Amino acid sequence: MGMTIAQKIIANHLVDGEMIAGKEIGLRIDQTLTQDATGTMAYLEFESIGIDRVRTELSVAYIDHNTLQSGFENADDHRYIQSVAKKYGLRFSRPGNGICHQVHLERFGIPGKTLIGSDSHTPTGGGIGMLAMGAGGMDVAVAMGGGTYYITMPKMYKVNLTGQLRPWVSAKDISLEILRILSVKGGVGAIIEWGGEGIKTLSVPQRATITNMGTELGATTSIFPSDEITKAFLEAQGRGKDYVPLQSDPDAQYDRIIDIDLSTLEPLLACPHSPDHVKKATELSDIKVDQVCIGSCTNSSLSDMLRVAAILKGKKIDDSVSLSISPGSRQVFTMLSECGALNDLIDAGARILECACGPCIGMGFSPNSGGVSLRTFNRNFEGRSGTRDAQVYLVSPELAAASALTGYITDPRTLGEEVQITMPKTFRIDDSAILLPASPQEAKTLQVVRGPNIKPFPQTYPLTDTIEANLTLKVGDNITTDHIMPAGAKILPYRSNIPHLSQFCFNVCDPDFPKRAKEAGQSIIVGGSNYGQGSSREHAALVPLYLGVRAVIAKSFARIHAANLINAGIVPLTFENPDDYDRLNQDDKLVLSGLFDGIVSGKVTLHNKTTGDDIALCCSFSPRQIGMLRAGGLLKYTKGE
Repeated sequence: MGMTIAQKIIANHLVDGEMIAGKEIGLRIDQTLTQDATGTMAYLEFESIGIDRVRTELSVAYIDHNTLQSGFENADDHRYIQSVAKKYGLRFSRPGNGICHQVHLERFGIPGKTLIGSDSHTPTGGGIGMLAMGAGGMDVAVAMGGGTYYITMPKMYKVNLTGQLRPWVSAKDISLEILRILSVKGGVGAIIEWGGEGIKTLSVPQRATITNMGTELGATTSIFPSDEITKAFLEAQGRGKDYVPLQSDPDAQYDRIIDIDLSTLEPLLACPHSPDHVKKATELSDIKVDQVCIGSCTNSSLSDMLRVAAILKGKKIDDSVSLSISPGSRQVFTMLSECGALNDLIDAGARILECACGPCIGMGFSPNSGGVSLRTFNRNFEGRSGTRDAQVYLVSPELAAASALTGYITDPRTLGEEVQITMPKTFRIDDSAILLPASPQEAKTLQVVRGPNIKPFPQTYPLTDTIEANLTLKVGDNITTDHIMPAGAKILPYRSNIPHLSQFCFNVCDPDFPKRAKEAGQSIIVGGSNYGQGSSREHAALVPLYLGVRAVIAKSFARIHAANLINAGIVPLTFENPDDYDRLNQDDKLVLSGLFDGIVSGKVTLHNKTTGDDIALCCSFSPRQIGMLRAGGLLKYTKGE
């Protein structure tokens, strides 16, 4: 039987387990990346392991999230990360050099390689045929030390594309269409491979937009073949030697096949507050727009920016609209300047932000109260923009630019003939903002720089046979990591300070939770379906750990967050009967007993002392995960403590 693209890469990197869907497998990791919102903690964890040099083929530390330096905290974190990178053998991408996924695609991605990153949108690399996955910081730290990265062997889905996109329809619309079909949890436990004749019409930036947004499906990752289009992209980046052809076998088998005719698609939007709340642009043309943001790791490529500039050239944005442009990398920024497109954007009334995540992570450019913001980003979770009551829509660059001109949600097809752009045959190469590490000999003399905001890793706890605790918080379905541990300019600077960060835990759901959890000493959280979707930020596990959370019971979990809970020594359990969720109430006194046997058998009984009810719970842990829980998390397990 033939193999899919992902199966071929997995087989070539398999170091533990069998390639049977649902079974745990261990992979050799070729490359890692971190960004500064998660990187500080990842490097604190790496230092704790006690290895003197990164052992991957390539590891890169990017500064792209916490670039707003309104106090010393972010600047101190950047100095810490830079000093760690120089000492331990990583490359360091300086602030302003660009968004990690855009820069990594341009300068480092190689087809057929494995990549994990402490950012959930690492699957962007699948646009050039990488097996690229988001992971928690602890997993990245272990991989940097040469350790194995473990995942559950995914199912294989294939999306067959036929036809060709019509004028004014974009890759973003393909992403929104698959979200409409599958929902934000429809890709859980699967790798999504994109194929069919239609992919030949899609450039690498378009493919990368699609694999980037695949994260919102809950998928392990998404991947395209590595073909002549991939080769042309790498050659244009001066990296033709990195090209490796990679295709699925003709007789490869898939667990699900989805067919999409590109010629039937039209401009779409994701409405507040979920990426799968998808509607046609024609249905929403009466909605007034306050703000438009163009950029993010989803849509900040040179081709995206050139199309926006061509739409805006010679025109002025509506007086009521505030427009931001965030080029994805220094390469994109400088090439916009050289060809004159930057002038077109500025003349139209756009505000040019630095090459960083910026508004996408709530780091500046928040909407007005109750404002309608159209964003070419990947997430529109409630409050993520920095404005709690903002109405955020996810759109294509074309729709964003058209709406900025009119002041209303506008189908770009109303602009008339589609704009045409000419892409350069070669890109401007200047890697001077990517700093190389010291030699192993020089590294021995270097000191790591630590600011006062950098605090020790929180204490973890070995599993006990019984956990008796209050239910300190009960939440609903699709709770995101932004609900658990919000981002934004007021909070992100404290990513390396778990005690301070804990004040903001679950603020979107219940501002009183941190105080209540600390007073309880130890506690249990109950959630609905798809608990922990969204970002890979391990802070969504580490902060509850610090607040005394010992177990989370939910109807189902998002992949990365479940792994992060185990990494932190918190026990994730699911209801055997999801309806039992309704039998629990906040402040109930709960008892989990027989956990030593339960995490092995997969059966745990929850006793509700308040009501007298017994509720059946289930779990499925590998022997490795059982060992981690018994030890008190991944770091203690790795160090043999």
